[in-house]
Amino acid sequence: MAQLAAVRKAYGEALVRLGESHPQVVVVDSDVSNSDFSYMFAAAHPDRFFDVGISEQALVDVCVGLANVGYVPLANTFAFLFATRALEMVRTNLCYGRANVKLMAAYAGLSPSFDGPTHNSVTDIAIMRALPTMTVVVPADARALTALLPKVVEYEGPVYFRVNRNDMPIVYDDDFDPVIGRAHTLQEGGDVTLIGCGLMVSKSLEAAAVLERDGISARVLDMHTVKPLDREAIVRAAKETGAIVTAEEHSVIGGLGGAVVEAVTEEHPVPVRRVGVSDRFAETGPYEELLEGYGLTVDAIVQAARSAVRARRP
Repeated sequence: MAQLAAVRKAYGEALVRLGESHPQVVVVDSDVSNSDFSYMFAAAHPDRFFDVGISEQALVDVCVGLANVGYVPLANTFAFLFATRALEMVRTNLCYGRANVKLMAAYAGLSPSFDGPTHNSVTDIAIMRALPTMTVVVPADARALTALLPKVVEYEGPVYFRVNRNDMPIVYDDDFDPVIGRAHTLQEGGDVTLIGCGLMVSKSLEAAAVLERDGISARVLDMHTVKPLDREAIVRAAKETGAIVTAEEHSVIGGLGGAVVEAVTEEHPVPVRRVGVSDRFAETGPYEELLEGYGLTVDAIVQAARSAVRARRP
């Protein structure tokens, strides 16, 4: 069993350190500070923490205003609210105006499992990556979150930072040094490439170990930046391994899988299989049971990889 780390605690602690090293950072909250642990920033830097209440549209607009006078605002609410209730403000006031606001999208994917289909967020990556000027980042574990957060703050322009609610398996060491827009190779392989983001990166590594026992050599890429997509790494994988599997805690439509298929189709067509939530709403229940029920499993990645390898060109 892989060691787990608390993502929300890592986020709160990273915010506190960010406040110490980046005096221009302000944190704006929509009454979720106890849920996403941004309350830790409020305790450490109370003069730079603002709670606008349950008003997600105002959250985005307040952050745009703060950005326009030189601050770097981190807007905090749940992922589904950025992608639904506040979407008009995100599109028009944030992205169209290229405001330097970072959307801290908590409780992403199926992680708000007991809150049901209204709160589960399985279409947000598709929505956000379709917005011009928006960058989309999905950390694979608590350490990746800690390493990516300051780089997101230093990256100019709108960013959607997708954060899981639950504890996640540890993938990285403390010295992980990611680059926005560049995939990270976790494992080399020659028969198939597994491309994951978020929670599904750890499951892709587990799947690669299973495949290795079957004599299939799997490359594993962490596509922590879904937009801008590292097309170079994808095309190289297509050419060198001849088959690709994508894995994401998101719908198979429009997210990481859709982005990879677009790149592969245009640059170097090879068999691609997508592991994710099928075209449906997710239900209410224990998190691990939902992951199993919607096919977000190691076995699903393994079966997809075998299918992609069988479909490779001779």
